[in-house]
Amino acid sequence: MSKRAGMFFVTIALTTMLFGCAGAGKEDKSADSDTALQNGNPGMDEPETLQENQDVDLVVWGAEEDEALLQQIAERFQEEYKGQADFNITFAAQSEAGCKDALMADLEAGADVFAFADDQLNALVAAGALEPVENADQIKSENLPGSIEAASVADVLYAYPLTADNGYFLYYNKQYFNQEDVKTFDRILQIAGENEKRVTMDWSSAWYVYAFFGNTGLNVGLNDDGITNYCTWNGTDGDIKGVDVANAMLSIAGNPAFLSTEEAGFLAGIQDGSVIAGVSGVWNAVAMKEILGANYGAAKLPTYTCANRQIQMASFSGYKLIGVNAYSKQHTWASRLAEWISNEENQKLRFEMRGQGPANINAAASASVQDSPAITALMEQAEFSCLQRIGGSFWDPVSAFATNMAAGNPGGKDLQEQLDAMVEGVTAP
Repeated sequence: MSKRAGMFFVTIALTTMLFGCAGAGKEDKSADSDTALQNGNPGMDEPETLQENQDVDLVVWGAEEDEALLQQIAERFQEEYKGQADFNITFAAQSEAGCKDALMADLEAGADVFAFADDQLNALVAAGALEPVENADQIKSENLPGSIEAASVADVLYAYPLTADNGYFLYYNKQYFNQEDVKTFDRILQIAGENEKRVTMDWSSAWYVYAFFGNTGLNVGLNDDGITNYCTWNGTDGDIKGVDVANAMLSIAGNPAFLSTEEAGFLAGIQDGSVIAGVSGVWNAVAMKEILGANYGAAKLPTYTCANRQIQMASFSGYKLIGVNAYSKQHTWASRLAEWISNEENQKLRFEMRGQGPANINAAASASVQDSPAITALMEQAEFSCLQRIGGSFWDPVSAFATNMAAGNPGGKDLQEQLDAMVEGVTAP
């Protein structure tokens, strides 16, 4: 999968209202849109009827890394329905990050079943690529509430929850830290400095930068048009002001123990021992366990010092979903396969083979999942996270601002001016 939910951008004009972190807007669809969502895509063929021993050709899109897993799942599916149809299930590698764009380039030629990131849902629904899930009540009862919210538009379920693990938290080396040490960024940096080591976070990614603003009362989210953003990160009123956050970031950046680096730099540092803590996600859990062994630790994000107080770092949360192409010629069988891929047994198998956290309630409660440091940390962070519902103009301005903070604001430009410019970019049409 793409390593970050933050890279799944929804900027299509047809998209319906998305729910933002700072507060929910109101659904604002025309009567025509309501009809389309309720009745399916106009002009589509009537659903096919199942015929015994019919030929069923299905194309499944998933992450390249999931090929072996999906092939195993498909084999079990064919065994389960043996005698009811002659199946030809084909896997094609397609990242969840690029699924929406690949599918909407030609819906009728797209995969029958596909994995995608939750923040692509509204655009896919608005484009007529997805229809409501028929057995929605059952699926809702089997999966975590957050995953159901992520798979729904206006309380209508359009996809099958698959994972509940696309967020970020703190990895750390137990050789240097105990559980108390990792509660504050100040202490983490202090210990790293004392040992001539580094602590990492990727400030070139706006996805991670949300951590500093998310619990300050400074808000960002989508307007009712579902495309443009509102943003108060440059706020000058309230207990926490935009410049307070900027100064806090500059203080962290100025600490010799801190390093802003991308994923490759984080893992390289863990590997050679120069990095002893860093903010990342579950996709690195296997590598962390292999490298650190008994010293592998994970925890929710720490607090950081801002305006002379401790602020809990926030995070975006994300889910993987399984969709069924509304234009599939084998829509009924495709729906059965999608439900099969995302059922309890196969979510457990996905965790065993790929280390990905289940959205299924029973699978998430299993002993093996509960014993995973990364999944446990993500669940602890969930209290301070929210669904990523952000328009495309968010990413570049925030990245530019934070990159300059990471460099220590070398030009000495006024912080309020930088915040105002960032917000202007984030809220641009």
